[in-house]
Amino acid sequence: MTLWQGIVLGLVQGLTEFLPVSSSGHLVLVEVLSGIKLPGVFVEVMLHVATLGAVLVVFGGRLWALVRSVARGEPEGWQAVGLLALGTLPAGLIGVLFHRAIEEYFRSLIFLGLGFIVTGFMLWSTRRLEGTKVAPSPLAALGIGLAQAFAILPSVSRSGATVAAALWAGLAPYPAGEYSFLLTVPVIAGAGILEGRHMTVQVAAVGAVSLISSLIVAFVAGIWSIRFLIALLQRGRFYAFAPYCWVVGALTLGYALWHR
Repeated sequence: MTLWQGIVLGLVQGLTEFLPVSSSGHLVLVEVLSGIKLPGVFVEVMLHVATLGAVLVVFGGRLWALVRSVARGEPEGWQAVGLLALGTLPAGLIGVLFHRAIEEYFRSLIFLGLGFIVTGFMLWSTRRLEGTKVAPSPLAALGIGLAQAFAILPSVSRSGATVAAALWAGLAPYPAGEYSFLLTVPVIAGAGILEGRHMTVQVAAVGAVSLISSLIVAFVAGIWSIRFLIALLQRGRFYAFAPYCWVVGALTLGYALWHR
């Protein structure tokens, strides 16, 4: 991986991880269109870890307050942790059991195009939703977790699925975005730990300078995209990315059919 390839991948990951347009789908498209060949999923997972750092920066205060609340034994803190655990459980189980098989089977451009289009319809379905809740119920948290598990399919946006599910569950825009982003912490951290076992070999394969540059760009772009999406949510414009997803999905399908 060259330096410029690393920068491009980092920028794509940072912008699309939190914007509801699917970072994994865009990374696959970049690989196909640019000819970049990445060894396994190590680089993709490390890019996700870099964007996890963006979550920790933007929501660091909220996470620290949650840790202190739990340490003090406050019911509100334990309730919040329980809701995050419920939202994490479905994606964690499906990710551990089926991630490799799903990634290999659904990685074709046909499935990518369809995934983008499905994401677009999920976003469009949130029009005129005006929730007021500041936290999901246990049942709603489980439903949001199932939406996150569905987004293990390439080009189905994780943030799109979870925020849409949170809005449908009646959450207000900011709590919906916050809950969605906090759900990334255990899932991405777990994937990073698993892939970190192969770090020495994989870093040598892709190049340390290129990888570090990619991670820095993903981190900075991730901070910007989180803040941008929160602002968009608060204006009630979350669905505005639906046409983009439909266009990318249609172009991906057209490219796939043309090159069959």
